[in-house]
Amino acid sequence: MDMSSKARDFNDSLSRAAAGLRLYDTATKAVSAFESIEPDRVGIYVCGATVQSSPHVGHLRTTLAFDVIRRWMLKLGYQVTLVRNVTDIDDKILDKAAAAGQQWWQRAYIYEREFTAAYDTLGALPPTYEPRATGHVPQMVELVERLIDRGHAYIVPDEEGRPSGNVYFDVESWPEYGALTHQETGTQAADEQAAVADRMGPSVDAEGPDQYKPADDADLASGKRGPRDFALWKASKPTDPPTARWTTPFGTGRPGWHLECSAMSRRYLGADFDIHGGGLDLRFPHHENEMAQSHAAGWGFAHRWMHTAWVTQKGEKMSKSLGNGLAADAVLDAYPAWVVRYALVSTHYRSMLEWGDQTMNEAQAAYERINGFVDRAGKALGWQPSRQEVAERTADQLPADFVAAMNDDIKVPEALAVLFATIRRANSGMAGIAGDPNARDAQDGLLRDLLDVRAMLDVFGLDPLDPHWAQPGRGAAADTAHEALDALVSQELAARQTARSAKDFAQADAIRDRLAQAHITIEDTPTGPTWQLEG
Repeated sequence: MDMSSKARDFNDSLSRAAAGLRLYDTATKAVSAFESIEPDRVGIYVCGATVQSSPHVGHLRTTLAFDVIRRWMLKLGYQVTLVRNVTDIDDKILDKAAAAGQQWWQRAYIYEREFTAAYDTLGALPPTYEPRATGHVPQMVELVERLIDRGHAYIVPDEEGRPSGNVYFDVESWPEYGALTHQETGTQAADEQAAVADRMGPSVDAEGPDQYKPADDADLASGKRGPRDFALWKASKPTDPPTARWTTPFGTGRPGWHLECSAMSRRYLGADFDIHGGGLDLRFPHHENEMAQSHAAGWGFAHRWMHTAWVTQKGEKMSKSLGNGLAADAVLDAYPAWVVRYALVSTHYRSMLEWGDQTMNEAQAAYERINGFVDRAGKALGWQPSRQEVAERTADQLPADFVAAMNDDIKVPEALAVLFATIRRANSGMAGIAGDPNARDAQDGLLRDLLDVRAMLDVFGLDPLDPHWAQPGRGAAADTAHEALDALVSQELAARQTARSAKDFAQADAIRDRLAQAHITIEDTPTGPTWQLEG
């Protein structure tokens, strides 16, 4: 037995199920046993949004996929640190801000808030840290200097021999370049996943037909030693505002895109961390370049790479050029947030997700089936397990087939099959309870199934009795339901107030008890009674 296994055996915080977790690694192109660097802790870095414009469902898919991965690791007993960055400066942000008559930082902040609002509405756990690129320029400058000192980067001089502001990574100096995607030339896919990505075309935010168009205009500038060299730091353009320029030993300019994530991941997770994630379109060149520059700096960097596939429509990948992007706010206006979340997480994270009427109809049907069962089971038992009971249920307490599916590279479709099988069995058991109120064994079995169903849903962030889903602002249907509930409860509170005024305290208490049975608590305040739906 190796030392990591011994540490896991003696670590009380991890469930027994944690030893069975297996995950795919883009670099090795295989599913393998997951062993964290520290026995009970996991560090995850997920590439976040470039906040140039409003979010669409393609952005949301990656965030929610890693939210489910994180939630499963928490169920396994890990302490998870998840870092999701914000790219708040790049050419597109600067250009679009100038065209709109905005300050670049103003535009970035407006759309950063839109992304945050969409994530919150869909129930994504907030990241442990959410660093902005512009807040970490000193760390980026240090990394560039380190690469120069180690012979893996070079400064391009201007016409007078002074530092121009352009600094490039010297790909020829790093023979391991290509270790992530296994591309000899940077133009051919080396595995099935990459081949699908190449056939699908540019990334969701790319413009133009060439998937391998350099991320920065600086990559096209003269002075590069090799065609594959990429910009670490790039000289300011004449159109760059003064607030978008930093003075460094290698000239005035701003960071290259790839540099940002290497510097920020090390700042919050250290030189070595467990998982680096992002969308499939970031695999090359962004993540390939991140890996090369970080390893060349002497860091172990990410021990595993995980990538989510795209959202497609009619077999075509969402992209601005196709005009088929679905804005997050439009989707959330059309469907309840629970239904949108279910649609986005119900497909395996490495499979393309086809977005259309069928997908949403299936998600809506799942919503009705799941909520119907939870409601009926609660009524049959006369109560619901508390949110605390649901949240504290560990992986070792969940159905074995569900655990096996989640531990096998987070196979959500197979895990959902276990969930719906449990609902079918429990629905059959409820018939016995209805016929015999004293059927204790049937009640115990139903309670176990109800706890299992809600705890399995909790792994996906979909427990319907989580207070998150009872809040207003969770989609059009949720808003309507909340308004209807508020109207009904307000009538009950008015009747209670009338009874109290008439000193009919028995009736007033009966109304309070009736609301409590519906998991609605009342608080009397100086300005009148308020109500809250409890989990």
